[in-house]
Amino acid sequence: MSDLLLELFCEEIPARMQRRAAEDLKSLVTNALVDAGLVYEGTKAFATPRRLTLHVAGLPTRSPDTREERKGPRVGAPEKALEGFLRGAGLSSVDEAKIVNDPKKGDFYVAVIEKPGREASEVIAETVAETVHKFPWPKSMRWGAASAEPGSLRWVRPLHSILCTFGPETEEPDVITVEVEGVASGNTTAGHRFLAPEPFSVRRFDDYVTKLEKAKVVLDADRRKDMIAHDARDRALALGLELVEDEGLLEEVAGLVEWPVILVGSFDEAFLEVPDEVIRATIRANQKCFVLRDPATGRLANRFVLISNLEATDGGAKIIAGNEKVIRARLSDAKFFWDTDLKTRLENNVDKLSSIVFHEKLGSQAERVARLEALSKVIAPMVGADEAKAERAAHLAKADLVSHMVFEFPEVQGLMGRYYAARQGEDAAVANAIEQHYKPQGPSDDVPAEPVAIAVALADKLDLLTGFWAIDEKPTGSKDPYALRRAALGVIRIVLANKLRLPLLKLFDAARPGFGEANDLLSFFADRLKVHLREEGARHDLIDAVFALDGQDDLQMIVKRVEALGSFLATEDGASLLAGTKRATNILRIEEKKSGQSFAGRPQATHLVEEEEIALAAAVDAARSEAEAAVRHEDFAAAMTALAKLRAPVDRFFEEILVNAEDPAIRENRLKLLSEIREATLTVADFTRIEG
Repeated sequence: MSDLLLELFCEEIPARMQRRAAEDLKSLVTNALVDAGLVYEGTKAFATPRRLTLHVAGLPTRSPDTREERKGPRVGAPEKALEGFLRGAGLSSVDEAKIVNDPKKGDFYVAVIEKPGREASEVIAETVAETVHKFPWPKSMRWGAASAEPGSLRWVRPLHSILCTFGPETEEPDVITVEVEGVASGNTTAGHRFLAPEPFSVRRFDDYVTKLEKAKVVLDADRRKDMIAHDARDRALALGLELVEDEGLLEEVAGLVEWPVILVGSFDEAFLEVPDEVIRATIRANQKCFVLRDPATGRLANRFVLISNLEATDGGAKIIAGNEKVIRARLSDAKFFWDTDLKTRLENNVDKLSSIVFHEKLGSQAERVARLEALSKVIAPMVGADEAKAERAAHLAKADLVSHMVFEFPEVQGLMGRYYAARQGEDAAVANAIEQHYKPQGPSDDVPAEPVAIAVALADKLDLLTGFWAIDEKPTGSKDPYALRRAALGVIRIVLANKLRLPLLKLFDAARPGFGEANDLLSFFADRLKVHLREEGARHDLIDAVFALDGQDDLQMIVKRVEALGSFLATEDGASLLAGTKRATNILRIEEKKSGQSFAGRPQATHLVEEEEIALAAAVDAARSEAEAAVRHEDFAAAMTALAKLRAPVDRFFEEILVNAEDPAIRENRLKLLSEIREATLTVADFTRIEG
């Protein structure tokens, strides 16, 4: 068995593309190898700013010979059928096919297709060339004189070399000959652009990794990340500070360097007057640097960590000075924006929102704010919030959108509103709600917990959902440009986390009077609730079973019903009753379709003649009455316990009673009894929606 080493060496690949590119390289090459009959033992792909690398271990040196028998049409079949068969099998005439006799179907043609195996080196050469030509870069370019030619090679950045070796561990590997648009393969690569630019030859993967390391290149992106994080934490600790962790930034900077070197810079303490989040956003966005925190105060320190791609002879002094200069300029801008914004009251910004279009069919941000004020006031008493504070928070919720700071750093919207409101003497609950009303913005984000913030956050999301539903801008497939799925999930998480009792249908109407898409939007919430509960281990069919009941728009109660239903169905009584109910429902469906009539309604006591059906009728009456009372008291566990009493009489009924009796009156009465079973279970859920 042999190993393949492939490296595509080029100019700097954008950090955001590297992970995906490495996986694409692996899938394109290995899929082609397997399709050609070359099954491998293991593979791994890597990416650095200047190279994509693939190692495939345990490849055979030749693909196996194959023999396939392809069945064709019967002897004497029409000419067109024969032509299609011959064309598909690669035969020139039926004389090249053999005739096989089937005792039942007669004689038919069979093509025997034999394909000799191929040398792995040939397959690899073709695969590499094809992979380079069709590589799915999000953005690519052409370069040089050849770029003027139609169909010339496109790559993310100019491609310089292809390293491609193949062979067993015990022998000198061969160079697989590949040429793509003048770039020929070989067994050489280059190290770090500045620290070790000289080319060097390699044999196989282990040799390649070792020599790269000596040439100041760390091949594995995860190892670069670990080095950066570990060294940055150590440097912070040495200064008595803490690194502010940032996984997204760590992933990005690991894709910017091949040989990470950690340096620490500083900025003027006067800039610490600016909110920490703005300092962090400025330094992160402009210089890709980490910030440090003083553990004693919890506030940022006037230090930052930068990741260099150089071991500078001056210890990095010039690199630090250059970054400090840029950061000083950026923080000066941020401080100017901060000071300027503080001079304008948030209240005075609200009128400016009329110039910002929220959506051409839904009006301006000012119109949206007016809707939020009204809806927040409706929601406030439902969540225990002060109406006036909720209305005030909604009034100011979007005011920071016209501030200088949010214009420069959109990611701090809401947060800056909280800072400005607090500085300008607004109530603490109002200031907090201005920031919190955007939450949760993702599955890992916290949900608002204070009543005023809850009211405005719900209003914000419900206005968004009802608005876009009203103009028929709903999510389709994977497309959700207005993040409506996130908004619905946000409502669900807020309601459940805070144990709120809110009627969604009533809120839809309050958000948009005369809203005609209520049921469709409620179904959308049901789908989002399924996703949320499924992640917590609940079954989607149980959610369907509960939502199928009329008027089920109280998320808290739906979850309680689902939990109780799940617990009940996990018992023997629950499973048996489910089976009995489904049997009853199926019989009813068949008979209703056959007769064209419904069998709803109370069975007549005078037509209950057998002991088992008399007992079942009494049990159904008692169970339904008890279950309905329990549901009214929102004791769903007790409702399930009541229904559990039906198990034995239902089982006995189906064991002993013939539903389709000869007497039409008795048959109809027994079908009505089955309908009563269905109606009794509908007090807690629609059992027909439950799988199993």
